[in-house]
Amino acid sequence: MTSSPGHRAPSPASRTKYVLLLAAAAVLGGCHVTSTKTKVPAGEIRPLLDSTKEGLEARYEELSRSVRTVNAKVTMSPHTGSRYSGVIEDYKEVSGFILAESPSHIRMIGQAPVIGSRIFDMVSDGETFKISIPPKGKFIEGPAHFEHVSKKPLENLRPQHILEVILWPPLEAGSLVLFDEEEEGTGRYYTLTEVSRGEHPAARRRIWFDRTDLNLTRIERYEPDGRLESVANYGDWQKAGEGASYPREITVERPHDDYRLGLRVTTLKLNEELPEKSFELAQPPGSELVRVGEKTAGGPQEP
Repeated sequence: MTSSPGHRAPSPASRTKYVLLLAAAAVLGGCHVTSTKTKVPAGEIRPLLDSTKEGLEARYEELSRSVRTVNAKVTMSPHTGSRYSGVIEDYKEVSGFILAESPSHIRMIGQAPVIGSRIFDMVSDGETFKISIPPKGKFIEGPAHFEHVSKKPLENLRPQHILEVILWPPLEAGSLVLFDEEEEGTGRYYTLTEVSRGEHPAARRRIWFDRTDLNLTRIERYEPDGRLESVANYGDWQKAGEGASYPREITVERPHDDYRLGLRVTTLKLNEELPEKSFELAQPPGSELVRVGEKTAGGPQEP
């Protein structure tokens, strides 16, 4: 073919590019496009609910006030380690009981499967904790908030860790609360982030609500230096007495303590009076007393 004067014939590369552009235009224009459509059953459609910062603050405060005491039979599933530590260990599920009274009392008992003998018995009044471990013949006492990371992750478990996730302290007066909308996986959420005021403001808690039902679904707690202290996840909310609801599935993760504990609530009573003796734990005769968190010449004692 002869080119007219002043007109340059397109190169093979240009012709190829032109053909590809035409093909793309045809596809985008609707040619040769196939799609699949799946109709979600009406019973599975879960429309998103709307709320506001003020509405969620009120919802959380009402939840905090609605649960004063907990008397629950549970199954516990401990897991230790992570892909970061290199070792993951799952323990056998054990049954047990949890008694708690707002704001600071808790007792938790773990029992061996089948035979029902006690694996551990622990209490805390917010100031001190006590843990009896019959299989090891040990009785441990120390300050409630004493933290010492053990190489054996389950030894890091403290009754106060569980109290923090089964009762919900109110938003702290004077704190700044931020409101956000989040997407994670296929879920959509609202969050309230409680931030301390002062020269160095820092996040204290981040509270998540599922937008399909506005139920509490997660609480993240942070240390003053910004480290993630714990993550509590909640599911299977059910009515539990007059004017109260409670989750039947609770999981607490303590990243720096290297353990996770799953709780399945099988029997539940809320807001019943609990005798003071429910939170008393005496040292069993013949057991070894171990005090932690006390200053000695060699430093704090460890279990």
